[in-house]
Amino acid sequence: MEQQAIWAIIIFIVIYGLIVSEKIHRTILAMIGAVLMIVFGIVSQETAIHHIDFNTLGLLIGMMIIVGITADTGLFKYVAIKAAKGAKGHPRRILIALTVLTAIGSAFLDNVTTVLLMVPVTFSITKQLRVNPVPFLIAQIIASNVGGTATLIGDPPNIMIGSAVKELTFMSFISNLTPIAVIIMLVYVPLFLLMFGKQIKSTPELQRSIMEMDERSVITDRKLLRKCLLALGLTILGFFLHQSLHLESATVALAGACLLLLLTGEPMLEKAFHSVEWITLFFFIGLFVLVSGLVETGVIAKLAAEAVDLTGGNMVAASMLILWLSALASAFLDNIPFVATMIPMIQEMGNMGVANLEPLWWSLALGACLGGNGTLIGASANLIVAGLAGKEGHPITFVRYLRYGFPLMILSIILASVYIYVRYLI
Repeated sequence: MEQQAIWAIIIFIVIYGLIVSEKIHRTILAMIGAVLMIVFGIVSQETAIHHIDFNTLGLLIGMMIIVGITADTGLFKYVAIKAAKGAKGHPRRILIALTVLTAIGSAFLDNVTTVLLMVPVTFSITKQLRVNPVPFLIAQIIASNVGGTATLIGDPPNIMIGSAVKELTFMSFISNLTPIAVIIMLVYVPLFLLMFGKQIKSTPELQRSIMEMDERSVITDRKLLRKCLLALGLTILGFFLHQSLHLESATVALAGACLLLLLTGEPMLEKAFHSVEWITLFFFIGLFVLVSGLVETGVIAKLAAEAVDLTGGNMVAASMLILWLSALASAFLDNIPFVATMIPMIQEMGNMGVANLEPLWWSLALGACLGGNGTLIGASANLIVAGLAGKEGHPITFVRYLRYGFPLMILSIILASVYIYVRYLI
């Protein structure tokens, strides 16, 4: 193995290990790793820039701006309170209503944004009912990752896969991943009631207090709301049509964001750019350059060759290997760097004669997204909810979450395995 390849592996392993340890912020580490790849001459600055996926970054920025402005209108609080009242204030029904709402929101807003919007409302409702919010929060964590699996824009791994493989459009993700996401949620809903039902009992008087909540009072700006709904609706329509319009998904998201900024004017401009998670974006930039070192030195090609040899080129074996490896790795590691490493490996397998890569892409998406439910550190949404819960005096411990999350994750991967086999491999 060439010296440059050895240096690339060393830098990657050290940075990845430090990211997993969480001793230093992952964005700092990713940027340091990117700089080291260039300083050591493993990739040139021009090559590094070439490997940065600006489609992924543009899609994230556009959606962050749209959702950030829309959140100011109180729309999401309105929908959550409306759902709770639709459940007649009954805690078990509210659990299901908020869980399903979280799953749907995660499919179209992304799961991190959805839990940030849902958790404060959940605390408000559970305080009214005087029930423990932790069962609601654990169910929402799990639902957010399942819902995020369903679409191109629901979870960062899907955004990365869709950006890397131009044939996989917004509609491709919906037609291939939404059915299994719906099946998993249908299986999970009765299990949530079985696991948490006895922990969330309330009284008829407290349930009536939910019915007295005024959802209309949380809408802070009706004029802004109408503008946001127009921009959001046109953006989602653009995602459905982007292939026939010959537009990248990033162009659609950024066009939606620009339209909303045009409608809202200068007063919302600063707010819009504050809502962009620049720390997350620079984590992606560093990561793309970090992985480019493995691509340019042939390390990824070597790993792909090993995978082809291990599975003997058998599509069933390769799909199951990627699905289960992605799920187990994503349960304990950050799924974003894992997917960033796997994407070029699967592309290289295509160069080695694997004719139909589609089952492998869906296996990677399902494993990475659903695997995030395995542990409390498996996905960003999990950690955000745990942090918010801790601040409210209701800590979610690693072990407590593991009791529920890991068995449900394994169940979802078993269902995904059957789905992949029946739909693509028979």
